[in-house]
Amino acid sequence: MPFCDANSLRIYYELDGKGNRLLAISGTGGDLRRHPSPGQGPLGKHFTVLAYDQRGLGQTTATEGPYTMAGYGDDAAALMDAIGWEDCLVLGTSFGGMVAQELALRHPERVRRLVLACTSAGGAGGASYPLHELADMDPSGRLDFQLELMDTRWDADWRAAHPDEVDLFAQGFEHSVLSPGTRLQLDARRHHDTTGRLADIRCPTLVCAGRYDGIAPPANGEFLAGHIPGARLAMFDGGHVFLLQDPAAVPAIIDFLQE
Repeated sequence: MPFCDANSLRIYYELDGKGNRLLAISGTGGDLRRHPSPGQGPLGKHFTVLAYDQRGLGQTTATEGPYTMAGYGDDAAALMDAIGWEDCLVLGTSFGGMVAQELALRHPERVRRLVLACTSAGGAGGASYPLHELADMDPSGRLDFQLELMDTRWDADWRAAHPDEVDLFAQGFEHSVLSPGTRLQLDARRHHDTTGRLADIRCPTLVCAGRYDGIAPPANGEFLAGHIPGARLAMFDGGHVFLLQDPAAVPAIIDFLQE
């Protein structure tokens, strides 16, 4: 299994596909033991995809907290150093979009093109839903509430009428007590705020948002696109998981990254 030493961590990572280098930064609780990994889907047909377990998650080592968003961005840059990537394309999804913002701000020479999907700037630019407030909820209640946040159309009546869809989208959630690494990630997430620095992101950027996202509402994507110089905004038919819901989303991202 591929591990590397970077930024005082033992990082688990996977490389799949072929083509231009693409770093895929995962969302809250991301764990590559859940399949498929980003490079095993459509992205791997067009890019060499580097995915990894972030600090304290999956098979990557944990360090003593607290964790910071800047630290997560530095972890990504250190991973690139460890595998010999000077620069690459970057796709950050949800929490990973927050990390990607820090990577682009703190290590601008490393990011050639940037996609920020279902994410937020924080602060005055609008924060994503405070998931840390749900950490101590009963697991089944937390799952129900998070499903409502994922897509604002998914009320109790809709979920009762679509059990197969609920099961599909529930698979990625933690149903038990949250791990220490996830709790530290949620605590770092609550302090995320790049609002005053977005103008310093200079690489070509595509901001993608779901029209029915209750975690990173469309207004947050509009703010990001409006404050990153030259950024484009693409709205898709879906919620926080529009990448799975709207067949147009992944092709649009591939097209942008290949320009």
